[in-house]
Amino acid sequence: MRWIAGLGNPGPAYRSTRHNVGFMVIDELARRWNLNVTQNRFKALIGEGHVRGEKVYLIKPMTYMNLSGEALRAFLDFYKADIADLIVIYDDLDTPLGRIRLRYQGSAGGHNGVKSIIQHLGTERFNRIRMGISRPAPGRDIVDYVLSPFDKEEEEPLRTMIEAACDAVEFALEHPFEKTMAKFNR
Repeated sequence: MRWIAGLGNPGPAYRSTRHNVGFMVIDELARRWNLNVTQNRFKALIGEGHVRGEKVYLIKPMTYMNLSGEALRAFLDFYKADIADLIVIYDDLDTPLGRIRLRYQGSAGGHNGVKSIIQHLGTERFNRIRMGISRPAPGRDIVDYVLSPFDKEEEEPLRTMIEAACDAVEFALEHPFEKTMAKFNR
């Protein structure tokens, strides 16, 4: 069983914001795999199905970003899931727009959603795909920046990045995460 969580904030006001790229990847995976992410359980929207011979769960925590760990803990406890089979997808200010970076452990790096996951799972060791959103221009408030939509000229690198993250998830279904990192961390 694989569980893939994309981080974001619920509601239409946040749908197209930089902070919601994790949700965007889950939506694209759901489209590719013809899954509905509509089951409301564990403080999250869940989709489930079989992909490439694997039972797969797509998870969009509905707790707002800063409490994302609550939903993942509830899922973990109910399914007795293995943290080694988890992939968390989220926005990253320190990665350039359009790029992805894969890691299997590390600190939250200032990301409150990841901080919540580390707190609730009790470990920094879980697979992650960081989606590059770059840093705002000097003087621009970071909270306003991450909660703002992408600009028109950012749409193409955003699409490319979402596709790359989905390709990485699909590759990871059939390969160890270390091999996935080697392939996609270019």
